[in-house]
Order: sequence, then C-alpha cells, then structure tokens
Amino acid sequence: MSGFDGIDPRLLKAAVEAAGEAILITSAELDEPGPRIEYANPAFLRLTGYAEADIVGRSPRLFQGPATERAALDRARASLLAGQAFQGEALNYRRDGSTYRVEWLITPVREGNGRSTHWVSAQRDVTERSAFEGRQALMVRELHHRVKNTLATVQAVLNATLRSSVSMPEFAHAFGGRILSLARTHALITEDQAQTASFEGLLRAELDPYDEGGRITVEGPRLKLPSEIAVPVSMALHELTTNALRHGALAHPGGRVVVTWKVDDNPTGPWFAWTWDEHDGPPPTLPTREGFGTRLLNKILTAQVAAEVDVAYDADGLRIRVRLPLGRR
Repeated sequence: MSGFDGIDPRLLKAAVEAAGEAILITSAELDEPGPRIEYANPAFLRLTGYAEADIVGRSPRLFQGPATERAALDRARASLLAGQAFQGEALNYRRDGSTYRVEWLITPVREGNGRSTHWVSAQRDVTERSAFEGRQALMVRELHHRVKNTLATVQAVLNATLRSSVSMPEFAHAFGGRILSLARTHALITEDQAQTASFEGLLRAELDPYDEGGRITVEGPRLKLPSEIAVPVSMALHELTTNALRHGALAHPGGRVVVTWKVDDNPTGPWFAWTWDEHDGPPPTLPTREGFGTRLLNKILTAQVAAEVDVAYDADGLRIRVRLPLGRR
C-alpha cells in the first residue's frame, strides 16, 4: 500500500498548492506537440509569471529560449524515454522574457502495467546559487592565476637579489624586505572586494614608519590600482623607500620625501603619473652598479605595465617621474 492511500485527495492538492517549490504535471508523451501541461501550482505560476489559463494544454517548451542548453534537454529526454526520473538544471524564460536557472526533479507516474502516464516536475529557482557558484569559480581561477604570478615574482625577486647582493647578510636583509612588501601588497588587494589597492595605501605602508616630524608628504587624488599594476608599483615604492633610508633623504635627519600623483585623461584612456621627490638629504650620486631597485625602475616597470620612467639626480635630491596607462578604452 502507498503511504497516500486513504488520504483525502483534497488534502494532497492543498499540500501541493501550499508548497514553496514549483510543481508542474504534464502528460507523458515527449514528441511534439506533447507533453501537455495539465497542472501548475501557485509557486510555479509565481516563478514564471504566467497564469494557469495561459499554459494548461501547452508544452513546457514554452519556457525554453535561445539560451536554454540543448545538452540539458537531451539528457532529460533520454532519461524520460527510458522511464527514469531525471534531475538537472537549465536556463528557462519567464513570461516577461527574463531568464532564470531552474533545477528540475522530474518523476514518472506509472500505471499498474508500468507504463508512464504523467510526469511530475518539482522545480526550484537556483539563479542566485548558480551566480554564486560562478563567482566562486571565477575567484578560484583568479586565485590560481595570482598564485602563479606571485610565485614567478618571488623567483624573479630571488634571482635579482642574488645578482645585486655582495654578501649573504645583504641578500637576507634585502630579500626579506622585498617579500614582506609583496605580502603587504597582496593583503591590501585581497581585502578589497574589487581586488584593487589604493596607491596612497601602498605609499603609506612603505613610508609611514619613517614619517617623523612631517618628513613625508603624499598628495594626490583617490586612486585604486588593479592587482597587475599594484604589485610592480608597490615593489618600486619599496625599493625607493629602502634607497632613501640607506643613501637618500631619509638617511639624513633633515631629509624629506614628497610624493605627488595625478591621473591624466588621454584619447586612448587614463594615464597615471606620479613623482617621487627627495629633498635636503645627502647629495645624490650615480649608482656604481645596477642594483635591483634600478633594474626594477628601468626594466620591470617598463616591461610589466608599459611605464615611462625618468630618473634625475638633482642637486637637491633624487627625483623619479613615472607615467603608465591605467587601461585602454
């Protein structure tokens, strides 16, 4: 005996009509013009925007459209032809033309001889869940891409630091500082929903520990840099800060660092221009060898973000001007 034997059919109908999930009952023939809709509960009508009179007697193909996945329909048809229940997802269309992603559970209703007479379809709107899963998949791909890029950056930093260091203590100090700077930048990017980093935030992460008595001045508009620009720019700022502490303005009690920036609007898209000015420090001297900082400014910024870099050893201190495109229109 079935668990429903003896239950008043009116109670069963009331339960179906009160259900939160959309329920559709159709005839069992699959070839056009069938199957034919025989019943839709209120939840189904709310989901699709149709009135019952609009759909009874018509085929569920009514809810399909150009973007409905053919493969999902073919899988459903194969299961139903075999008389088996089917569970799957597809993109459906409401009466107003908007789309929604639906999860189906289609179950056959059989006579005593096993022949299917109807299909009962329980449907759930999983549009938000599908979008969330899509965002998760995108984030995983972006994370994988970023991890690969980060490991490549670490390897490049390691090799360049080895080439530019004259002793192991110098290498350990320089390499450790660069890795910490890279980690700070990635923390700033990860904390931002749009995966960007503020240029001022990058500056302050490097310079604020040495801002005693107003030695540091930063001035410019609010600007968010995408990760592919933020990482090499932050590395450049770290190298400039380290150089200023060892050889430049921050190595002198009265020395000052002024960083200004702006965004220029060009026909090809916005360009980001920033200037690093050192004042009142020891007289700048030309480097006797190409260290990692010099290589970063002259080569890596140019290669990775198409930057234009101008380095000037003025009498008052080191001056760096950098221009780079933020994106193309």
